Amino acid sequence: MNTDQHEHQQHQHGDHHRSHGHGQGHGRGHGHGEGNGHGPAAEAALAEMLDLDAEVLHDYLTGAVGLVHGLTAGDPPVRRILDVGSGTGTGTFALLQRFEGAEATTLDISAGMLEHLGNKARTLGLADRVHPVRADLDAAWPAVGPADLVWASTSLHHMADPGRALAEIHAALRPGGLLAVAEFDTLPRFLPEDIGIGRPGLEERAQALIDAAKAEDVPHLGSDWGALLTGAGFTIEAEELFTVELTDPLPAAAGRYAQSTLRRVRDHVADRLDAQDRAAFAALLDGEGPESLPHRTDLRIRARRTVWVARRP
Repeated sequence: MNTDQHEHQQHQHGDHHRSHGHGQGHGRGHGHGEGNGHGPAAEAALAEMLDLDAEVLHDYLTGAVGLVHGLTAGDPPVRRILDVGSGTGTGTFALLQRFEGAEATTLDISAGMLEHLGNKARTLGLADRVHPVRADLDAAWPAVGPADLVWASTSLHHMADPGRALAEIHAALRPGGLLAVAEFDTLPRFLPEDIGIGRPGLEERAQALIDAAKAEDVPHLGSDWGALLTGAGFTIEAEELFTVELTDPLPAAAGRYAQSTLRRVRDHVADRLDAQDRAAFAALLDGEGPESLPHRTDLRIRARRTVWVARRP
């Protein structure tokens, strides 16, 4: 096994990091998000967050797809891609840009997400290369093989049984095919320690509440994905940690990305916040003053994503 394990840091500044492509998807194969409500409005908010994540963290996704692309050198051409838990399709579109002769099948339980993805494919002129399939991946998997490349971006930790999901992916891959798994262990951070409205440490307190509920809400978040991959019969070829640090001047969408993400954080832990922290979140998310997220000049985006690329022998 030739494992390339290292950390890739991105300290991003300037206009050339603004939106000019597509990023990675967060969608689940059997749903989305961290339990922040259901229905069309909640799904639309999640879709917006996923697209903003891809826009703002564009360079991370470019690096992740580049890592995968480099490991296909010498292989048969990638013609069939499977995106497991595709969400809004940001991973699909990034891959199709790099693998120009490929088509992608996208799996997600959400009809709304798949409709969003299909609309985007038509806008990009890629409708003939994208095949959305609605599927509950905690139930029966559709017949989608053989694939040359499988992409599972922040989706496996949502599965009821990730080991079973990996076995299904192994069966769907052709011998010699690649699986790329992207995961995170914590949400992005946006705020300075002192946010200037009398509640220093607000973001870390909210994140601590989310962390405390992980065992119940998302028990597989932070799993030993390397061990799970080898246990499912894969050979790990690369593992790369991407550390993103975005500072002023931020991409144009950074404020909206922070607002969308932190609103989901707030909604998730609202019943466990004290009155002062709820008021602080309201000022950040719902207010129009200089302390509100769209008007702040002290935001900084910190995120960590790890990508494993594994091969079916």
